[in-house]
Amino acid sequence: MQEIRISGWEELNRELYAGSWNPDLRRFRSNFAYRGMADAGEDLTTTLVRLGGNYRELELHLLRNFKKYAAQGAAFGDSEWNWLALAQHHGLPTRLLDWTYSPLVAAHFATAALDCFHRDGVIWMVDYVALHTLLPPKLKRILSRERSNALTVEMLAEAAPSLRDVEKLAKKDFVLFLEPPSLDARLINQFALFSMMSSPEARLDEWLLQQKPQLARRIIIPSEQKWEVRDKLDQANITERVLLPGLDGLARWLKRHYTPRG
Repeated sequence: MQEIRISGWEELNRELYAGSWNPDLRRFRSNFAYRGMADAGEDLTTTLVRLGGNYRELELHLLRNFKKYAAQGAAFGDSEWNWLALAQHHGLPTRLLDWTYSPLVAAHFATAALDCFHRDGVIWMVDYVALHTLLPPKLKRILSRERSNALTVEMLAEAAPSLRDVEKLAKKDFVLFLEPPSLDARLINQFALFSMMSSPEARLDEWLLQQKPQLARRIIIPSEQKWEVRDKLDQANITERVLLPGLDGLARWLKRHYTPRG
């Protein structure tokens, strides 16, 4: 797996947009999904795994009780995938990981936590289009029919109505990238995308290293470069005020914006 340590804003942009030219479309359309993390030392363990215990069994209990106690009309329809996306969005431990189509949104999440400015940040880049060529045939047929690079909750529900049905699609572990429904402005503004392993025990970074390391890259933002990246993202209006619409996002942006560099 390629790892690149950038030396400044210009190099960061060059690496984030590298390989985005699509000769068939004659447009700059990247095949990468991006995930920004404030600490480059963290792995891609899901919140479900971090919960500990028998999380395979707990996964079903968590989702069932979330559906039971959530406010009426909290999700669109009865699809389990709508509920899972909603639960992930509100902090329930799930097997999903948050990604984005936007490299600058990923850079925001890699540089938003001031208490991690003494640590290197990282932006994961994964060629999800190439990874989807490894999907089980049933999912690949749906993507081909829809002429889509990523699955929607409706497409996934057609092939696998539930979490356990996903595991039945193939004998080996696989990863899929899922576009969540437009539940609120946060998901829309963050250009959100989720990754999901077919098994709750599988970890994406380990799977990539074993199966397709050439399809993933790690862009390291050194701690000493975070201030430049952060300030230029703020000037580009990539901030909590935009990505987390509402009073809490506004307050988080103002707190960070006016915190002295000390």
